[in-house]
Amino acid sequence: MAAAPNYYDVLGVPKTASGDEIKKAFRRLSRKHHPDTGGTEEKFKELNEAYQVLSDKEKRSQYDQFGQYFGGNQPPGAGGPGRGGPGQGWQGAGGPGGGFSYQNVDVGGLGDLGDLFGSMFSSGAGVGQPRAQRGRDLQYDVTLAFDDALTGVSTKVDVQRTERCSVCKGGGAALGTGPVTCPVCKGSGHSSQGQGLFAVSRPCARCAGSGQIIETPCQACRGKGHVVKVKPVTVQIPAGVTDGGKIRFKGKGESGAAGGPHGDLYVVTHIKPHPYFKREGADIVLDLPVTYDEAAMGAEFEIPTLDGRVKLKIKEGTQTGKVFKLPGKGAPKLKGTSRGDMRVRVVVVTPTGLNAEQKELLKRFASSRDDNVRSHLDR
Repeated sequence: MAAAPNYYDVLGVPKTASGDEIKKAFRRLSRKHHPDTGGTEEKFKELNEAYQVLSDKEKRSQYDQFGQYFGGNQPPGAGGPGRGGPGQGWQGAGGPGGGFSYQNVDVGGLGDLGDLFGSMFSSGAGVGQPRAQRGRDLQYDVTLAFDDALTGVSTKVDVQRTERCSVCKGGGAALGTGPVTCPVCKGSGHSSQGQGLFAVSRPCARCAGSGQIIETPCQACRGKGHVVKVKPVTVQIPAGVTDGGKIRFKGKGESGAAGGPHGDLYVVTHIKPHPYFKREGADIVLDLPVTYDEAAMGAEFEIPTLDGRVKLKIKEGTQTGKVFKLPGKGAPKLKGTSRGDMRVRVVVVTPTGLNAEQKELLKRFASSRDDNVRSHLDR
């Protein structure tokens, strides 16, 4: 028989690794290489074999002493199945029966990994007992009017989700019947397969690890214990939500399995554009178009706000891009009771379509001024 692999290399730990370090390495690699999560069965067996030896003080001590020929693997030149002749199994400890063989070691159920494979077993539950699972979270998009996003609104969301069957109460069996012990695993929830020098315990294929089967399934849910329904859910959108914001509604998601809690519902808000207001966080921005003469000589305007119309006065010589701030006139802040500001941005509109008289007046105006607005570019 060929030499065994180096168990320390298999788990990626040094020979000085502590028990906790070995356990952490095994759990991490098991997540990666378990067949149910996309790994290979061969690699998972190798990890189990290494862990069974290195996690046991006595086995590890013998492995450290006899190395890769631990547990019945023959060294070069051992001369066949027996070191001392036919029928004398070489045990790696100096002679027949003198050492430890892990030929019949069982790596145990997946429950040994705790929450690692919690979808099948619970580390605290009995063998074959299904573990309570939290329901799946759901996410839906909601489109709101600009004003509704500012004031808050109650709206309905048609949610498609899995719910517990109301007929069998989630058990999956027809009324008057119930689950029976799985005839394959005899209720243990797992089956063991010999794999060379050790055994691998896997969830029973017949009962999927539950230890029980349903012979007469519920007709309403076809034995699944749950049904898919589209149900309108009323949600309260708070004032101040932003475009692309996500709101969590606890317990509004799918129902859990085996008595587990519901998941959550996440609502993503999308806000329709406003004819002239824009949102920048909690601030409201308004572009105020003004004419050339209004900007030059100053003017007073009546502008809209979220609270009604107010007067705004600009000074003479106001340039385009000038921003006037109205404190507390913005949108409500999602967390808190305060509001953002309103920012009014001046946009000077250049006149177009001038007639001959207007052009002549502008030429006379221009020739009457001697300022150079581009003097800084002459340096």
